[in-house]
Amino acid sequence: MNGYATIYKIVCITLTSSFIRASSDNCPVMECWFVQEKPGRGGFSAPVTQEKSVMYIRTDSGDDSITQLSPPADIDLTRVYYVTDPAATFCRAPLHPAEGSVKKTQCEINPFLPQPSLVSWATSLTESGQSPIHLQADWFSVAAQGSDGQLVMSAIMRAPSGSKEPQVILSISSRTAAVRSRLGEQVMLDCGFWVNPSSPLAGLGFSVDWRYQFHGEGRLVLAYDGKNDRLADTAETDAVLDFSALHETGNASLILEEAQVRHSGTYICTVYLPNLLAQVSIDLEVVEPPSLSIFPSPLPLILSGQAVSMQCEASGFVPLSLELGWEFVGADGQSRSLGQGSMSGHKQASDGTYSQSSRLELDSSRLGLGRGGEVTCVAKHTGGTRKAKVTLNVIGVSAPSIEESMVMVAVALGLYGLIKVFSWMFSSTGSSNGDTKDKKEK
Repeated sequence: MNGYATIYKIVCITLTSSFIRASSDNCPVMECWFVQEKPGRGGFSAPVTQEKSVMYIRTDSGDDSITQLSPPADIDLTRVYYVTDPAATFCRAPLHPAEGSVKKTQCEINPFLPQPSLVSWATSLTESGQSPIHLQADWFSVAAQGSDGQLVMSAIMRAPSGSKEPQVILSISSRTAAVRSRLGEQVMLDCGFWVNPSSPLAGLGFSVDWRYQFHGEGRLVLAYDGKNDRLADTAETDAVLDFSALHETGNASLILEEAQVRHSGTYICTVYLPNLLAQVSIDLEVVEPPSLSIFPSPLPLILSGQAVSMQCEASGFVPLSLELGWEFVGADGQSRSLGQGSMSGHKQASDGTYSQSSRLELDSSRLGLGRGGEVTCVAKHTGGTRKAKVTLNVIGVSAPSIEESMVMVAVALGLYGLIKVFSWMFSSTGSSNGDTKDKKEK
């Protein structure tokens, strides 16, 4: 039994060591740029300076092993930081691509100055007007984007004055930096935040707001005072938060009940603590492929050498970029392009979607269409490729096809039937007149 117990202990120690080592490996070094503005002379600002920086991450402030690591030779020691991140915000896989990966993590560190927020839904967080002793320290903000292009995060860190061992106080992140949606679909823009429970700021309340920006214009989508459980008045009616999840887990994700064209743009999720704020931005693109219609449909029969005009209309699409073209597949199965046709200008509907059309003139003899085939309108759009087809029948071509022969036989039979009917009618009329004349003579 003692032997089994010893083996069990060894296995447990090995597994525990492996777990600790794996956890440490999941939080490797992060290289960042330290960016700051230097005051210029005469009131003018000098260009920002950029310095290589490195962050060694640990989840436990009691772990001193990272302070024994040697930083890269090309990084100034004043730009080496030993960060304590209890929530493992910086340990997510997209922030640490495999060695040799083409896609890299983007990371930037900036000096941060704590100050009261001026927005009405966050003023209650600093209504005392006093500056806590806790704020008398060195503060930094970190913004990072993962190699997957989807994870974005921001963190506020505090270090005792002169120290290079900051601790994450507030972090905010999104797993959906770029979102695409069809018209009418429900959209969730992911945003979550974490507050260090060991910080004096924890438990003093928070506020959240979502803002929209597009082509230089912006609007407030939603604002919530978490301290007083109160929503600010906004013009948006179809944007909501899950308030239970917001208070319980820091889930500040915005839900748009029904995506519309006007929703395309950049959304900024901002979380406020007393004297602190952090934010992430998310790009939403509403995409709807076109619906295609060809006129006339079906196409009339045309004689060899005759021309026919047709139009393809693409409607209800967004964004604006669209390529319209025509293709022809003959009876032999060969496909070829008929070009773009004559394009119209685009029109915008009341719901913000667009429409555009192409007109095509088909000369059966000049284009060598033979006995006909399928004419296809092809629309290439960000939302996908769409096609619409019509059948073109050309008659009067040498060596008629089976279909043409059947048409001619049907026409011949029809004419023969008409002749027989008229012949019978005339013969019947003649017989009736003869009988009447005979009766009169008698």
